Amino acid sequence: MKHLFIAARILLGLIFLVFSLNHWIKFIPIPNPAGESLAAGFMGAIYSSGFLTLVKVFELVSAVLLIYGRYVNLALTLLGPIVVNILIFHVMIKQSDHTLSVVIAVLALVVLIGQKSYLKTIFAK
Repeated sequence: MKHLFIAARILLGLIFLVFSLNHWIKFIPIPNPAGESLAAGFMGAIYSSGFLTLVKVFELVSAVLLIYGRYVNLALTLLGPIVVNILIFHVMIKQSDHTLSVVIAVLALVVLIGQKSYLKTIFAK
């Protein structure tokens, strides 16, 4: 079971590493959501404001921490809101192709479950 948590942690870290580096290096083409005006407007707003760059910095730092295996709790704390927003964006705004967002959410939950001590401190009275 321990290997499952380690594999999920590394895979989640690799996913966020690839997509955060893609923000600057552009090695994966990003489809233009021109037909989806709501998604295009939303992405245009967060991109032009510089907000997306800050999110990508958090993703990059968290990805390195997850892959390295140190400060996993900090990485999960930084990635938690990002994962929730990715899932909400794909469910409510994009309304198609939920595959990667669901995979990311499931991997984050598996890694979180693997950090039992972290969960105990979050829900402590």
